[in-house]
Formats: sequence, C-alpha cells, structure tokens
Amino acid sequence: MIPAVMPTYARADIAFERGEGVYLYAAGGRRYLDFGAGVAVNSLGHAHPHLVAALKAQAETLWHCSNLYRVTGQEKVARRLIEHSFAETVFFCNSGAEAMEGVIKVIRKYHHAAGNPERNRIIVAEGAFHGRTLATLAAGGQEKHLKGFDPVMGGFDRVAFGNLNELRNAIGAATAGILVEPIQGEGGIRPASMEYLRGLRAVADEFGLLLAFDEVQTGNGRTGKLFAHEWAGIAPDVMGTAKGLGGGFPVGAVLATAKAASGMTAGTHGSTFGGNPLAMAVVDAVLDVLLADGFLDQVQEMGRLLWQELGKLAARHPALIEERRGAGLMLGLKCRVPNADLVKAAMDEGLLLVAAGDNTVRLVPPLIVEAPHIAEAISILDRSLARLAA
Repeated sequence: MIPAVMPTYARADIAFERGEGVYLYAAGGRRYLDFGAGVAVNSLGHAHPHLVAALKAQAETLWHCSNLYRVTGQEKVARRLIEHSFAETVFFCNSGAEAMEGVIKVIRKYHHAAGNPERNRIIVAEGAFHGRTLATLAAGGQEKHLKGFDPVMGGFDRVAFGNLNELRNAIGAATAGILVEPIQGEGGIRPASMEYLRGLRAVADEFGLLLAFDEVQTGNGRTGKLFAHEWAGIAPDVMGTAKGLGGGFPVGAVLATAKAASGMTAGTHGSTFGGNPLAMAVVDAVLDVLLADGFLDQVQEMGRLLWQELGKLAARHPALIEERRGAGLMLGLKCRVPNADLVKAAMDEGLLLVAAGDNTVRLVPPLIVEAPHIAEAISILDRSLARLAA
C-alpha cells in the first residue's frame, strides 16, 4: 500500500517539533545541531525573532491578492535587491526550480525578441543541478535525476565544469547563453575558480551571449557576500536565487539587467503565488539582517573558522576524508567511505548534515552560527568518524 505522503524521499525516521537558533528539537525532546539548515534554506536559523514578528504582522493584514494588482511588498523588496546587486529588475516566484525556469525563459526570450529566434541553446556544466522540473532536470543533465522522465527536453549543450576551452568550442550559431553555479552544490560542493567566472563573463561578451548564474544555494549571504559571483568582481546578465532568500519561507527570484529582461513583457511569464505579501514581508525581514552592518563580515569569519577546523579534522582522519571543499558557510567533505554513513553517524551523535554528489557531505549551517557551535560540530564529527573507523 502506498503511504499517504507520496514516497519520493528516502526520509530519516525522525520528526522535529520545534527549532531555536541553530538547533532542532525532535519529538521526545532530543536536541540536534543543525548544519543542514533545511538544505541551506534556514539562513537565519529557526524561529528568528525578527522573521517571526514580520510574518505575524503580515499574516494579520493580507496574505494573498494575486499578481493582477500591484503588490507593494514586491516593489520594496525588488528595490532593495536591485540596490545591492547587479540587477535592474526582479521577478518573484516560489522556489529555486521556478527561478531557474525563469532564467531559461529570459535567455531564450531575449534573443527571440532581438530577432534571433534560432539562438535558443544554453551551454551548461557537467555535474550541475538546477532543479526538478523537466527543463531544469535537462539543464542539470544527471542521469540519476532524468531516468524515467523521457523525452529529455532539448536546448542544452554540456561541457566540463571549469573548462573555458571546451566551453568556447561548444559555442555555435544557435548558442544563446551560458548557465553555471558559482559553486556546484548538489554536484559535490565544487567551487568555480575566480578566473573561470571572469572568463565566462569575457566569453559571453565576446559572442553576444547572456551569462546566467544559478545562485539558488550560493546566494543570500551563504559565501559571505550577498551573492557568490561578487567574489570574482563580475556580474551576470540574469540570475536565479531562492533557498536562504526567505529564511525558510518558500520564495525564489529572478534578477536581471534591463537588457536581459527586454523580452519579458506582459503575458510572457507569471506565477499565481509568486511574491505574495507573506513571502515579501519575510524576505524584507531577511534582508534587514543580511544587510546589517557587520553581518556578512561575521559570516566570512565563521566560514574561515569552519574551513580551518575541517582541515584539521581531515588531517586526523585521512583514511575516511579525502578533502574539504567550498567557500564561506557552504563547505563539504569528500569522503572515502559512503557519505550516507557519515551523515547517519553524525545524526546518531546529534549533528545534522546533508549528503551531496561525488560522495560528499555538505555543511551548510545557518548564517548565525558562532564559534562554539562550530567547535561542537567538529567534536561530533570527530566522534562520528572514529566510530566509522572502528
């Protein structure tokens, strides 16, 4: 008999009743240190008082009114995102996959509106993950995600991640854009080099392509800047983001330049729930915290500390840990044992982690994490690895 909840997840047999800061509490009261953060979603931890207050206040006035009318919260949040990014316009949706669908549509529509409808193919990277819709699955191109969902949507040309020569060779008359993650998340916490990101910008400019970044996971402070591409000193033409943007509330956004969005006129795209007043009140509150003086500096400091401690940990357990990866508070451990074993061992010891591709374990704690929490996580990982070694 099929369960009431469709069995599309291999769920751990645990249910959480409440959260506070960087901790979750299971039924029965056991406390867990949350270094998974809802897969990098709970950017400000659990039950953050500023977010709770904003959501409560909005819930008492207006939940939803549809995009048939002006939504003042959208206008305010869009202005804030524009002020602190490359973007000149923003489209709001409900998830990362929807954001990346929007990015794909922006790229195709730009060239069509410019009188070049034949330019509709996008160069993507091996090992990528862009979402679970049919288009974003095709963009990601991973067999384990595509199996059983044929026919695969066309329009994507795949090249090695980090290889500019291969990318240049893939450009043809039908090429419309380039789409990459500054750090491949699901693909194994594989960061792009700054030279590669700068090279992508130069190639896009040379060939008249739109450069798109998937910052669903890397954005919203995760690497210590509001968006990860800022470290390279360049900007995309269009970008999708979500996850930490709502601190746990479902919301996504497409950020674009005026040029990139020139084809996105009335009727070309839409979302029933996207950018509703509840979501916008929460995003506004998240931005209050992320953009506060010193907050991202603290994220950078904690990222450096966690990086250093993971290096020491890997040195103590070379038979189990191959390397550390990532940037900021989006870090990973590539394992020599099955990554699921480490995730399970850590959970048994009270630490929540997230598995990723390439046999890697993700550490993506809330951005409010402090040094004592990092010390606690490293201590638990030490014990977990010792158990696995035994």
